[in-house]
Amino acid sequence: AAHKISLIPQDLFAELCEQIVQHLSRKIPGVNTAELCQRIRASGTEISVGDLAKIVSVVSFLFSTAARNHLSTEELVTALGNAVSVLPKHALQVICHIWNEQGKSISESEETRNMATVGQFVDLKWKLGVAMSSDTCRSLKYPYVTVTLRVADPSGQITDKSFEMPIPQFKNFFRQFKEMAAVLETV
Repeated sequence: AAHKISLIPQDLFAELCEQIVQHLSRKIPGVNTAELCQRIRASGTEISVGDLAKIVSVVSFLFSTAARNHLSTEELVTALGNAVSVLPKHALQVICHIWNEQGKSISESEETRNMATVGQFVDLKWKLGVAMSSDTCRSLKYPYVTVTLRVADPSGQITDKSFEMPIPQFKNFFRQFKEMAAVLETV
């Protein structure tokens, strides 16, 4: 991960760190690695979404560990002193600057945070489609609903999960959501 960090332009690495801090502070549901990866590639740096996800995990671990241990900026600099040979200098400067500016917000949210290992719902999109034909059936005319859930996993990685349902299954899915809404009304 350290080698890949050295390839990321400083301004984009700073934006990545800010998004990680916002995620850890519970201000945003996660880090949109796919969008950041496109921007990093547009800057001329070749990096995969998987490599960027590893960097997000490393930096998230660093910030959350510093928050759990209530490190000051000076203590973080000292702790990172051991990593100087691994992390590029510009990355250390960005990490320390972001920690100095926004570290307190992580520390405060870490104390009240439920450390459950579940993801967080971000968005839901759906579309209605009709399968007109297939290689085995000329006239299918089969309606279906495609649902895409955008979810942030506990590390902040945002992913899309898509699935298709026939209309009867979708009606059951919808009925279950109505039941959840009715229960929530009683709370």
